[in-house]
Amino acid sequence: MERPYPTVTVSDKAERALRGGHPWVFEGEVLAEEDCADGGIVDVRSRKGRWLGAGFFNSASKIRVRVLSRNANDRFDEAFFARRIRYALDYRRTVMGAEDFSACRLLFGEADGFPGLTVDRFEDVLVTEVLCLGIEQRRELIYRALVRELGEAGVSVRAVYERSDAPIRAKEGLPPVTGYYPLPGLETSGSGHVLIRENNLLYDVDFVGGQKTGFFLDQKYNRRAAARLAEGRTVLECFTHTGAFALNVARGGARRVTAVDVSAAALDQARRNAALNGLEDRIDFVCEDVFDLLTRLDKAGCRDYDYILLDPPAFTKSGATVESAFRGYKEINRRAMHLLPRGGYLATCSCSHFMTDELFRRMLAEAASDAAVSLRQIEARRQAPDHPILWGVPETEYLKYYLFQVV
Repeated sequence: MERPYPTVTVSDKAERALRGGHPWVFEGEVLAEEDCADGGIVDVRSRKGRWLGAGFFNSASKIRVRVLSRNANDRFDEAFFARRIRYALDYRRTVMGAEDFSACRLLFGEADGFPGLTVDRFEDVLVTEVLCLGIEQRRELIYRALVRELGEAGVSVRAVYERSDAPIRAKEGLPPVTGYYPLPGLETSGSGHVLIRENNLLYDVDFVGGQKTGFFLDQKYNRRAAARLAEGRTVLECFTHTGAFALNVARGGARRVTAVDVSAAALDQARRNAALNGLEDRIDFVCEDVFDLLTRLDKAGCRDYDYILLDPPAFTKSGATVESAFRGYKEINRRAMHLLPRGGYLATCSCSHFMTDELFRRMLAEAASDAAVSLRQIEARRQAPDHPILWGVPETEYLKYYLFQVV
């Protein structure tokens, strides 16, 4: 049967990447294109005419095609997207379990076959981010199918809130969009807050004003791992944001926790979360730049802490700034290692895809050498499995998390 979609012909380099599982065709890899509509479906073919997949086209983007399917029999109607959603929900229920399914990432872009789409579930609220024109044009269909599929699984959705305000949308020719999405029967206004439970701790999630979708779900199991080392320890938790690591180590039995962030608003939210769990008397909140704090403590010869946690924001969001990010990561890790006594513990991570695991490990080795310490590795971890890593798509592997003893 003749396919109803226009064709984009791609270079040999793009063909190798697509056959290896990568889902993107970049603008410089397009050799020819028919009359392709922005946001529309196109067939991708090799120079020799071999069909390589079908995906969303966007002439305004450096990612010219985002592959949606490698099955030539697929037709991209509501049933197709509903089927994809069922696969994603079944996967989450399996790998997260019933308890953790209530607050988790339901759709993780390309790793779930939804290019440029993120959907986080916070109990009965879904928070979405769209970074792809093709998804943007079909988002009502997708949201409707998602609410319906969740309903059939016993989950009643109260509201869908869009947080499609990342600057990268401009590179797709898309304006920023935030607000409640008006699906029939769902709320279109509210407080913008919802309570969730994670690792048996309560959090007040600000999905309207918080960072990203309002809460970082990817560290769920890393927070559990950090808590296992906390009993009886005096903890310095840097870049606390809304206090999740601080709460986990406090609940894990830490003697005292000092939680630091440069954002007063984030610390206010962290204090509210501590109060929700009856832990406000176990945690001190300090509003200060972490680089300045670590430098000050190091110069003062501070030895008050035997457990330090570093959970910084992404220091780089492009390959062009990796060298500068490397220096930033090295500085905070070197200072932390130098502050710890022999036998102390360090949890450290990076959430930047561009700071690869190889680079991160090299940075840690250099920081340890400069601090004149050795590192005994306890665990090397990644993001929680509701943010699945798709082999062949390195962009889906972004979070590196290490636990060490300083010896």
